[in-house]
Amino acid sequence: MPAPRTTLRRNIAAVAALPLLAVALTACGYGSDSADDAKKVNAASGKKLSADTVRIGYFPNLTHATALVGDQEGLFQKELGGTQLKTATFNAGPSEIEALNANSIDIGFIGPSPSINGYTKSKGQNLRIIGGSASGGVKLVVNPKKIKTLDDLKGKKIATPQLGNTQDVAFLNWISEKGWKVDAQSGKGDVSVVRTDNKVTPDAYKSGSIDGAWVPEPTASKLVAEGAKELLDESTLWPDDKFVITNIIVSQKFLKDHPDVVEAVLRGSVKTNAWINANPDKAKASANAALKKLTGKELPAEVIDPAWKSIQITDDPLAATLDAQAQHAVKAGLLEKPDLKGIYDLKPLNKILKAAGEPEADDAGLGVK
Repeated sequence: MPAPRTTLRRNIAAVAALPLLAVALTACGYGSDSADDAKKVNAASGKKLSADTVRIGYFPNLTHATALVGDQEGLFQKELGGTQLKTATFNAGPSEIEALNANSIDIGFIGPSPSINGYTKSKGQNLRIIGGSASGGVKLVVNPKKIKTLDDLKGKKIATPQLGNTQDVAFLNWISEKGWKVDAQSGKGDVSVVRTDNKVTPDAYKSGSIDGAWVPEPTASKLVAEGAKELLDESTLWPDDKFVITNIIVSQKFLKDHPDVVEAVLRGSVKTNAWINANPDKAKASANAALKKLTGKELPAEVIDPAWKSIQITDDPLAATLDAQAQHAVKAGLLEKPDLKGIYDLKPLNKILKAAGEPEADDAGLGVK
């Protein structure tokens, strides 16, 4: 991820990281007694497509706002008509990739690192990226008593979510661009990179065991609410302040067997993204309501407000930035040079965008022929 703009433009080739730690899968149904559920059931009264059901996976995170809001508002189900939407939530990319490989889900919202790893480990046989969802939403936040400038990071302990995950690779690349040395595997060097689960990071910060963190939202804003200070927004390191944080993947078999269903989900995604961008406050409330349903808690205003502002919702998968992230992982020694040709199939998305009068998305030369 991160790299000075000049370096990025030189290096615009590459992606991602090793997966996050696989955690448990939690299936989410419609429930039985809410107005939201009734709305989905009513929407499902239309004509059934080529599949009885489509199963979509995502994380209960703000960077997966398209999935949260699209499900919460019934926008996916409306496009699917009589084909039933079933959802499942995951805590980490590897478990979602495993579910896709095991035919437990058909489509997923997921970050660049697990997408790349899933694609390369299967030798290009298991998935395609078919659309974008979100950009940004990653920040470096620090203890202002210990760290006042970026140069002060030297000698400090900075958390990332996991060895080789998207933020870990971003931070390692940023360290390298500074001319500092860190052993990628151990995290030891001019900066101590401390791999810490996002759920634990706020407590680690409060206890003083870390001095800061390079993390996605809403973890970054949770730390700021605990007294940390934002020192860097990663989007400022990228051309046009954009880089992929969430994209949409599909099982290649499901794409081949049910192209009409995939198109319907993508139409739902495009319409959801348009609604989010046109109604940011309503969308934020919808996402928070979805999070409460999934986790039992909504995010307080001091966390969700700044977190929401830092995430850009987009249909564009920002393919060149995924390619760049892969190169950063290769440079860090965490990934062998991958062959990403064919990881994208943007034909269904571009058909929808063209019909809507929107510019088509580019696959950076990594699309299927």
